[in-house]
Amino acid sequence: MTRTSSKTGASKKLVIKNFKDRPKLSENYTEDTWLKLRDAVGAIQNSTSIKYNLEELYQAVENLCSYKVSPTLYKQLRQVCEDHVQAQIHQFREYPFDLCSSLDNLSFLKRMNRCWQDHCRQTIMIRSIFLFLDRTYVLQNSLLPSIWDTGLELFRTHIVSDVAVQKRTVEGLLEQIELERNGETIDRSLLRSLLGMLSDLQVYRDSFEERFLTETNRLYAAEGQRLMQERDVPEYLHHVARRLEEENDRIMSYLDQSTQKPLINCIEKQLLGEHMTAILQKGLSNLLDENRVTELTLLYQLFSKGKGGLPTLLQFWRDYIKSFGGEIVCTPEKDKDMVQDLLDFKDKMDNVVQSCFARNEAFINAMKEAFETFINKRPNKPAELIAKYVDSKLRAGNKEATEEELERILDKIMIIFRFIHGKDVFEAFYKKDLAKRLLVGKSASVDAEKSMLSKLKHECGAAFTSKLEGMFKDMELSKDIMIQFKQYMQNQSEPSNIELTVNILTMGYWPSYTPMEVHLPSEMVKLQEVFKLFYLSKHSGRKLQWQPTLGHSVLKAEFKEGKKELQVSLFQTLVLLMFNEGEDFGMEEIRTATGIEEMELKRTLQSLACGKARVLNKNPRGKDVEDGDRFNFNNDFKHKLFRIKINQIQMKETVEEQVSTTERVFQDRQYQIDAAVVRIMKMRKILSHNLLVSELYNQLKFPVKPGDLKKRIESLIDRDYMERDKETPNQYHYVA
Repeated sequence: MTRTSSKTGASKKLVIKNFKDRPKLSENYTEDTWLKLRDAVGAIQNSTSIKYNLEELYQAVENLCSYKVSPTLYKQLRQVCEDHVQAQIHQFREYPFDLCSSLDNLSFLKRMNRCWQDHCRQTIMIRSIFLFLDRTYVLQNSLLPSIWDTGLELFRTHIVSDVAVQKRTVEGLLEQIELERNGETIDRSLLRSLLGMLSDLQVYRDSFEERFLTETNRLYAAEGQRLMQERDVPEYLHHVARRLEEENDRIMSYLDQSTQKPLINCIEKQLLGEHMTAILQKGLSNLLDENRVTELTLLYQLFSKGKGGLPTLLQFWRDYIKSFGGEIVCTPEKDKDMVQDLLDFKDKMDNVVQSCFARNEAFINAMKEAFETFINKRPNKPAELIAKYVDSKLRAGNKEATEEELERILDKIMIIFRFIHGKDVFEAFYKKDLAKRLLVGKSASVDAEKSMLSKLKHECGAAFTSKLEGMFKDMELSKDIMIQFKQYMQNQSEPSNIELTVNILTMGYWPSYTPMEVHLPSEMVKLQEVFKLFYLSKHSGRKLQWQPTLGHSVLKAEFKEGKKELQVSLFQTLVLLMFNEGEDFGMEEIRTATGIEEMELKRTLQSLACGKARVLNKNPRGKDVEDGDRFNFNNDFKHKLFRIKINQIQMKETVEEQVSTTERVFQDRQYQIDAAVVRIMKMRKILSHNLLVSELYNQLKFPVKPGDLKKRIESLIDRDYMERDKETPNQYHYVA
């Protein structure tokens, strides 16, 4: 209906310029329009067809809002909606609330979901009709909820907040989740819809999440306890990873995102946090022993998520390395393979850190610390064996590796070498073995030797390698001297039929060798004198001391099979030359003729008569040489090679030599301690015992016990280098 003015006629509409000037609608129009709108709302709520055109209904709402009836219209609409929602609660009360089966609970959830979906669809439709009311009157009144929010509020108040309905809904949801956790298939879309409903109604956290997390906590606490007893660690770790993956999938599929953090924390706490120590005690050693890269990676990933996981893993990792490495180092039966075992172990641990522990710096440092700890549990021996291992790799005849592989091996050796405290022990044995390689020509590669020397120099400084470098210089100078000596011999009136090669060794650079006087043939003695005259004529003031223990020679021999050349040591040479003068000799006769010390002679005869190349026959036969044995030349000796190298048993290291080398290192250490004490006291003049010991530990580069330092201090006091304070015995004075 349109009101008309009597002045303008019935056909013209009234133009209203001002809202307050608008005339009031008739009560009949308002009532009729509301009835029409209520019918439409009822049709929507009952899912029946609407009699009126939606545009006409929208226009009717706009008209009503234009004539100051918005408050009434809003209240009436709310009341109609509320009446309808209140009526919906009865359908849920039909369900029994006690002793419900899973099917009953599922049916209840489906009914609830249908009700919620219908309510949402109806609210959207109603809002589209009353949109003008929503965008004008409601928008201008901040205290009034929108039509959509009103719909949510009514559903929350009259349906979801009903204690019995809410309890049944939440328990049904939890039951479905538990079924899925036990491996059954559920309707995820149903859960997504209902949990979305709780979230939209802002009751998700209070009504569902707290219960859900409590149940989850209880479930995984029991599961963790049970599976830790039943399963081994690899299986358990894979189970934990699978559970985490499943729960993350649930969050993506139907749980609210706000649940993610507390849910994952709950699983990590119950399946990992509560069992970290037990997992590591039960399985870390086996995983590392068996090199289970996949499981170790998984272990690291899981422990990096849990609170305090990585520090716990780090401690067990460190302890494992100390224990396993300590067994390698401290078991004398394994000395033969110690260095190779250490290299393999280091490679294995490096691979674990890189492949499984994400190259974590803390784990790398812990590994270094653990290696340094266990490798020094047994003083001196690892250093000695590392030197011998290097010798085996650098010695001629080592066909195991190419030059590139040898370089890689030496690099790995240097890593192990860094962990050793007593590097002077390594130096002593390395120097002794290097001397053998250089003097007997056993070095596989000069480049490899110099590369190793360069690595040692870089690691320990020039002072550490100065003597080793001096040994190489001696060998090079000896070559030059021998060229000059050969020219000198060519000018002699009586040239010798023996070719002499001499290595001139600077005594301070080389290991000390015990002098041994032997009876050389006159031709050799004469040639030695010739060389002595030649050398001293060029280097006056020097003294030559011959070392027969290091000598070797090539002998020409005739057997029934034909002529052969024998590459032998000087001691072997002296023994064999005797058989030019006779057929058969006893042990004592040989010793008297050659002057070789008894034990050395036994080893020499053993190499000639009991080894693979038996150029002498021993009577009686046997592997060992006894005092009453007799020897004769083996004229029937046969060999496929023309030049035969007879093993030089006397060049192999004996137990006595090992002890001698170690004692020499200890003696050098005493000199270094004495020098350090005098140096410190000379600079400080007066110093307490504790400060002196502290300063010594800073300066000395090898491990030393406080008791040993005290002995050296006492020795220096006895020798008047320093004295005790008369009033304070714990304080020392330097004596100038």
